[in-house]
Amino acid sequence: MQIKTLVTAFLAAMMLALPASAQCYADYRAKRENPLRLHYGVVQLPDSACGNTSAATRHLQPRLQQDGWILLDLLSTFGPEGLESRRERAGQYFLRY
Repeated sequence: MQIKTLVTAFLAAMMLALPASAQCYADYRAKRENPLRLHYGVVQLPDSACGNTSAATRHLQPRLQQDGWILLDLLSTFGPEGLESRRERAGQYFLRY
């Protein structure tokens, strides 16, 4: 019983010691051609791309290209406080990529 308690306490302490991951997102515009289609979307970014437009673009472009989309513009990067205001506008492209 004591070993189980010690192991549980140790695991809890290790989880608390892990660095906190900041939630970072970007909104963007993309297109497909033949026929022309446009969409606005929201994507979650890794911490390394947060606040860095070039890094966010490098992260997003290949994900969109896999489905035949071309990134037109990375509009902004933001934290979790900006998610709800963008959810409806992004529709099916909310956190899709």
